[in-house]
Amino acid sequence: MPEADTYPLISIITLNWNTTDVTCEFLRSIREQNNYPRIEVIVVDNASSEDPTAAFLTAYPDAIVVRNEANLGFSAGNNAGIRAAKGEYLFIVNNDTEFTPGLLEGLLKIFRTYPDAGMASPKFHYFFEKGTIEYAGYEQVNILTGRNGMVGCREKDEGQYDEVRPTHYVHGGGMMVPRRVVDEVGLMPEIFFLYYEELDWSEQIKRKGYSIYYQPASLIYHKESMTTGRSSPLKTFYLTRNRILFMRRNVAWPAFLVFTTYFLFFTMPKNTLSYLVRGQSAHLKSFWKGVLWQFNSKISFK
Repeated sequence: MPEADTYPLISIITLNWNTTDVTCEFLRSIREQNNYPRIEVIVVDNASSEDPTAAFLTAYPDAIVVRNEANLGFSAGNNAGIRAAKGEYLFIVNNDTEFTPGLLEGLLKIFRTYPDAGMASPKFHYFFEKGTIEYAGYEQVNILTGRNGMVGCREKDEGQYDEVRPTHYVHGGGMMVPRRVVDEVGLMPEIFFLYYEELDWSEQIKRKGYSIYYQPASLIYHKESMTTGRSSPLKTFYLTRNRILFMRRNVAWPAFLVFTTYFLFFTMPKNTLSYLVRGQSAHLKSFWKGVLWQFNSKISFK
């Protein structure tokens, strides 16, 4: 069998923004842990304050470095990598992760085993708490709250989620998608900039008749929120903005009415009071900017 059929080219695409050391650690993990023979590694730099190209090529000499002239966010930044990629399969992965052996092989097996597979994500463990699950699939977004949870999150991994199964959404920190699916569905939705984009992309792909799969045989370690921080006003703005935007784009109007009622009469008063009591004025401002963006898209975090 020709090598291209046995080992189709996989493009590994990761995004960097002022986290050069983190990205170099990621690149070294590919060199040390990956055994899959046909890969290309694409690092997209979202206009970091200093050019990190030399450092990336030291860590991974064959890397392809794409430098954007501005910070395009998660979706558009990764889309620049997708446009540069030559692979039959694309593995879009956070730079704050670490590979483990067999990661790519397991994900590729999903598409060879399940003809309806449109995207797949591996099992996630916390990098600093190896053996503790972060992601073993996603629950569906709740029509009342506009939020969802990750299956198995914070549980000790004792093999309880070791079966391949469909899931509602991929994990944006590590998702494999065939090029043919991207060509059919389109690139990642750039309107989100940061957060909820992978959920929206998953919905778009499912609407084309595909399924999303969780692959427990593939494991990745995640350092979590190395770029945006675990809690920041920027994160508050985009989570608020995109929570509403996702619901606007992906639920029928009766469900959206339910969500809107809950958000107006519970979420907004609760969050406003919470930020006031804790003296978090920057978060309060970001929350309200995220709400008001729905009426004026010129409002930005800055």
